[in-house]
Amino acid sequence: MAKTKRGRPLWNLPSRGRGTCPVCSATRIKLLYPRAKTDGTQHKVCKRCVNAPQVKVDTITG
Repeated sequence: MAKTKRGRPLWNLPSRGRGTCPVCSATRIKLLYPRAKTDGTQHKVCKRCVNAPQVKVDTITG
């Protein structure tokens, strides 16, 4: 049987949770994982960048 509940919370997010990753600049990718810069600001990043080194995360502007 089909799993109708899978991914349902993404429907409530703007653009279904997709955007441009601030770390790797990948476009139209799901931004689901929060990462914090050293100054405390939170940014959502893609699955590939959730394990990126903190130095790359700190280069996020904005």
